[in-house]
Amino acid sequence: MGLFKFIKGEFLEVVHWEDDSQETMVYKFPMTDKQQIKENAQLIVRPSQVAIFVYQGQIADVFQPGKYTLHTDTMPILTSLSNWKYLFENHFKTDVYFINTKQFVNQKWGTTNPIMLRDAEFGILRLRGFGVYSFRVKDAVVFLKEVFGSNKFYTVDNINEHLKSLIVSTVTDAIAEAKIPAIDLAMQYDEIGRLTQMRIDERFSVYGLTISDFAIENISLPESVEQAIDKRTQMGALGDMGKYMQYQAAEALRDAAQNEGGGMAGMGAGMGAGMGIGKMMTDAMNQVNTPQNAVTNNANASAENKTTCPSCQHQVEEGVKFCPECGASMVKKCIHCQAELKGNPKFCPECGGKQELGGTCGKCGETYEGNPKFCPHCGESTIGV
Repeated sequence: MGLFKFIKGEFLEVVHWEDDSQETMVYKFPMTDKQQIKENAQLIVRPSQVAIFVYQGQIADVFQPGKYTLHTDTMPILTSLSNWKYLFENHFKTDVYFINTKQFVNQKWGTTNPIMLRDAEFGILRLRGFGVYSFRVKDAVVFLKEVFGSNKFYTVDNINEHLKSLIVSTVTDAIAEAKIPAIDLAMQYDEIGRLTQMRIDERFSVYGLTISDFAIENISLPESVEQAIDKRTQMGALGDMGKYMQYQAAEALRDAAQNEGGGMAGMGAGMGAGMGIGKMMTDAMNQVNTPQNAVTNNANASAENKTTCPSCQHQVEEGVKFCPECGASMVKKCIHCQAELKGNPKFCPECGGKQELGGTCGKCGETYEGNPKFCPHCGESTIGV
């Protein structure tokens, strides 16, 4: 009876794996040299698991989540490899691996060494970045062949360092190729993350893995660059530097006026402070007025050097022969002899003709319109009238 129980104990009737950890990727079902799987034994593959049977170093049957009865119909590859249908009527010997296909989330990545980047505004920079990612086994057979081989136990820690190296390398390439200004990187985390994830997924697929999520939490600039950005921000917040200096000078005058120090030392200090403050205000006024007045003077000079187009009334620089808006000629000519006129004369210096249209005939006294060469009433010449 004892021998019968011993033999019965060597035949496995149920093959399964209950994962009691969060980091195990591969689990080899434990079997001793004397243990064998009984024909018609039950195989239980739980959700997020894949079971692979390996016979004498060759991958045989692969089982997705579900419950299976192990016999020749459910194991065609192993049956063909071992021919146990004819040699073994009650049991067979094989290795069984369970691969965990769930997502391994909240995996940390970060740059061990700074990323060198050439920035158009700040020059060569050294950046550091970190974030999180999630991955899982996509192809269990490829993962078995390329990564864990015949190991009995395989965890995330066994491959995490290699995956981090792939991620940092890909992130470096993505940032360099994107050519995003360093000051704008924070606004592009999602875009860089999506581009990086696609490239990482291609590299992970070689190992039967896929990256299901990738996030950049921060890309930090060198401390010196951050200080320069802070100073620039402060200057932008101050606004007009000239007015700010005027305000500072006024505040200094008020403080000097409120100084109650007495004696000659106090008077001397007050005079010195007054002279210093006066110089400060002069410098501030010069700093404020010089650029603004230059702009104003340039604007006034520009306005004085312009004339009005007689056709479209557009302001045109003097000396221009044609209006840039309507194309009309800006050269004034005599309405009688077409001689070029300078200034705004009432009579042509060449022919003496009046430059206003219409007039009164000097012979008959009748008025006429337009610019006729002869009076329409008496026929007298109008040139020179």
